[in-house]
Amino acid sequence: MSDDRVTGDDRVAAEGAVAPLVAAAPAAELAAPAYWTPPTDLITVADIEAAERGLAGIARITPLEPCRPLSARIGGPAWLKCENLQRAGSYKVRGAYTRISRLTEAERANGVVAASAGNHAQGVAVAASLLGTPATVFMPVGAPLPKIAATRGYGATIHLSGDTIDEALVEAEAFERRTGAVLIHPFDHPDVIAGQGTVALEILEQCPDVATVIVGVGGGGLISGLGVAFRARKPDIRLIGVQAVGAAAVPASLAAGHPVRLANMSTIADGIAVGRPGDVTFAHLSKTVDEVVTVTEEDISRALLMLLERSKLVVEPAGAVGVAAVMAGVVDVKPPVVILLTGGNIDPLLMLRVIEHGLAAAGRYLRIRVRCGDRPGQLAALLSEIAHQGANVVDVEHQRHDQRLRLGEVEVGLAVETRGSEHSDHLIQALRAAGYTVTPE
Repeated sequence: MSDDRVTGDDRVAAEGAVAPLVAAAPAAELAAPAYWTPPTDLITVADIEAAERGLAGIARITPLEPCRPLSARIGGPAWLKCENLQRAGSYKVRGAYTRISRLTEAERANGVVAASAGNHAQGVAVAASLLGTPATVFMPVGAPLPKIAATRGYGATIHLSGDTIDEALVEAEAFERRTGAVLIHPFDHPDVIAGQGTVALEILEQCPDVATVIVGVGGGGLISGLGVAFRARKPDIRLIGVQAVGAAAVPASLAAGHPVRLANMSTIADGIAVGRPGDVTFAHLSKTVDEVVTVTEEDISRALLMLLERSKLVVEPAGAVGVAAVMAGVVDVKPPVVILLTGGNIDPLLMLRVIEHGLAAAGRYLRIRVRCGDRPGQLAALLSEIAHQGANVVDVEHQRHDQRLRLGEVEVGLAVETRGSEHSDHLIQALRAAGYTVTPE
């Protein structure tokens, strides 16, 4: 294993991995019980190998695709592990099927229950259907409609409850107590971790010389399974986790030495918006993960746009945080690099908003307000100047009734597509040189 790897108690004192993130965390996030006993039922690579055998013919061996833009950025091979193309659209079916398949016949007869924003829900629904088990799923009220419809389509009974995965999980646990259904936790169970860890075995087969693996982290099930497999099979791999800055429970937990619950969360990456890592997952990831970094909403939007434009891949926000981390330069990587695209179940309406946000973040979508004379031909002249500068107008709004405007003056709100930040700056300068008053929004 590389010398710069930080694990266990040493991580709390590390200057480079955790300290900057913890310093930015609100104090309320660090409130947690003073005493925490780590679980002892940690999995081994043999458990993951057994899960792989059980998933034969069930989970798809997803492709490993090269990514030229990221390869150019890091100066070496960069690969995308496309779990967005997995059955039900994410890696979650691996853990769900492994867990349910290991239940007794009596347990399966009572049915299973789960809580999820969508991907785990679909994984449980698919697995339960294949194994002939009734499935009930509690989803947050704001869960994407396509994920709700897909989960219902796989045969599960859906209940919408709470605003977060954590709140939905409380309802699922209450349902378990009332009915005897077995709770299929989205991440905090050894069988689930073993199932998710099968992704690592595929990566090692597909890219034997991999040096760095980057993956999004929510509750920690996937990265825990990866960590166990990599440390057993190829311990020098650098394993990096990524969280959205508005839902980053893991850095604070690593600093505290036990799972810590966030006071609040806010991110478009709903699939990894988990307020507290699990006890079982934290016991694994704290021993096997080298670093956990955070990315902004703008970083995520830019990554989604790049994946769509350059790699022709549809990925949900949570599935793209690894790519976002590389593009934003917040990770120090050694090629070859494998980045996991963990899911592709994105609401089309959210995709439209994300694309617009990504274009704006990349400087390719400009909103400006331009004042000019309210005379015939003025708008045509303005649009002609914009066209002359090589930009494309996608929306126009007139404002004549504003006390800030002089008599005979009109303000035109414009949404303009450009080729990037430099082109946007050049367009604004050209309009001002032509005599227009320009205010970027």
